Amino acid sequence: MRWLEFTKMHGAGNDFVVLDALAHEIPPLEKLAERIADRHLGVGCDQILVIRASEVADFRMDIYDADGSLVEMCGNGIRAVLKYLRDRGHTTAEEISVETLGGVVRPRWMGDDTVRVDMGQPVLAAAKIPTGLSAGDGPVLDVPLAVGGQTVSVSCVSMGNPHAVVYVDDPDAAPVTTLGPQIETHPEFPNRTNVEFVSIESRGRIRQRTWERGTGETLACGSGACAVGVASMLRGVVENQVEIVLRGGTLQIEWAGGDSHVFMTGPAAEVFTGRFPLPGAEVFTGRFPLED
Repeated sequence: MRWLEFTKMHGAGNDFVVLDALAHEIPPLEKLAERIADRHLGVGCDQILVIRASEVADFRMDIYDADGSLVEMCGNGIRAVLKYLRDRGHTTAEEISVETLGGVVRPRWMGDDTVRVDMGQPVLAAAKIPTGLSAGDGPVLDVPLAVGGQTVSVSCVSMGNPHAVVYVDDPDAAPVTTLGPQIETHPEFPNRTNVEFVSIESRGRIRQRTWERGTGETLACGSGACAVGVASMLRGVVENQVEIVLRGGTLQIEWAGGDSHVFMTGPAAEVFTGRFPLPGAEVFTGRFPLED
């Protein structure tokens, strides 16, 4: 019997299983990820984060959604990764660079388990988000989308991964679990999309719920909060610094507009560590063995 060492972490309630490929051998995760993420038969998480060495940055973060798909970016995850690396002695730096499929991201330690992340420039051109809802350099704001027998208005931004923002009167009453997956898989989003249901409470405060691509509803989405902030600032309904309230916590988003970078500040926390059983070289499809 082999065991997979893991650390359970979360950022504003968006929870992760963190695997350290710097210290341990990590098996292929495409088929194993779904079982690890299962909240009844596995550890339970929104995403699995694998920390690796990088040739272009200080470290690399591979991100697996709960369905086993490899995705580009996770804003809450990048904060958890910096805390993990500092806690385990992999780095003492206050700011590091982390390679992701969505580009190189720079998280900075602010103390008291708080991390500020330079998320880079938002992508506003439709073809690069990608979405077929518009053309040209963007932005893609308040565009009608026929879905589920109705027409909804969406605003689209990529923060290294695609997001569709839907403005509603009350996120708590929004059809997140029914309309969310229909928008996620809509033909206008060739790579699927994350979906945010949001309301503007004031010029400095937004409430958000997220249907996350490949995972389902999560308590928080950092890249989604950045996309929501950018879309709302472009619509002129909030200031350039805004507090975004999610079901699992609160994030601070800053963007000066134009070619400037988006900055996200929020918490990172470790929950527990453990060992996940692996059945030798076999594909893991049965019950979990209880002992060697």
